[in-house]
Amino acid sequence: MRERPRYVPPVVTRSRLVLEMAYELVGERNWDARQARIMLRVQGSKNPWTVTLDGSDTPSSIDLVARGEAQIAIINPANPLGVALRGNGPFREPIPVRVITVIPSLDQLAFAVHERTGIRSLAELRQRKYPLKISMRSQAEHSTYFIAGEALNALGFSLADIVSWGGSMHYHPYPPDVDAVVRGDVDAIFDEAVDEWADRAIEAGMRFLSLDEAHLQQMEAMGFRRARIKKSVHPGLSRDVDTLDFSGWPIFTHANAPDDLVRACCAALEASKERIPWQGVGPLPLERMCLDTEDAPLTAPLHPAAERFWRERGYIT
Repeated sequence: MRERPRYVPPVVTRSRLVLEMAYELVGERNWDARQARIMLRVQGSKNPWTVTLDGSDTPSSIDLVARGEAQIAIINPANPLGVALRGNGPFREPIPVRVITVIPSLDQLAFAVHERTGIRSLAELRQRKYPLKISMRSQAEHSTYFIAGEALNALGFSLADIVSWGGSMHYHPYPPDVDAVVRGDVDAIFDEAVDEWADRAIEAGMRFLSLDEAHLQQMEAMGFRRARIKKSVHPGLSRDVDTLDFSGWPIFTHANAPDDLVRACCAALEASKERIPWQGVGPLPLERMCLDTEDAPLTAPLHPAAERFWRERGYIT
């Protein structure tokens, strides 16, 4: 006897249809609107949407989780979570963020200036009040502004101060326009995704500034992690460059997030790992996504329910 197809409630069909359309749209090369926010609730409920998943990837996602406007969010890089956890920088009080998992991505923030400026350190930039023409991301909420801004603040000045000295801000999409430096339109690039543009910048006569040890320790006390741009990777460098980390894409939540929600998210990630493209090839390397590695740093603790789930599944031993 032929088995009857399993009944699927209409709401499941409609919701799945919308989610599948969104999945295809954000993966479409010519589709610009790629950041996503998903809201879920019980069918027919008169209550507000009970679960919101935010995929904007900027530091503003931390505030969304803190206010309860999103229950699950993603951010790049991991560093701002460590700062929020300690209540430093722009966070007036500690925010008990907890990590579900961290998508691996090895990266650093670079402060690169052209040799014609004569600038050899960020501290010297302040001392000389140099009117630097800086190029940064055109996305106003990009995490480069958060991290670069805090690095300058720790030395007693800001991007606005540089402008007040006669400098200027210029904005680029990804990757940065090194040719603009060659033309003299800008003097400096403050950006991440270093492997995509560092070698070209070095050839163009740019110097990558190292943060000194006292500065690095000051940033670490705030909750940042240090990193190193290596000469072995970029042979044009005169030496390794000590800077701030820009690694990892944490999926995170609040410490008070219900265990069943967190476990459900972990299970969903495990079920979909084969079809989620990681670095364009996939599958998601879950075995590396909860271990505090160089490319997947745990700057905040795992949520207890997430830790239990990954341990039960053998990803943590």
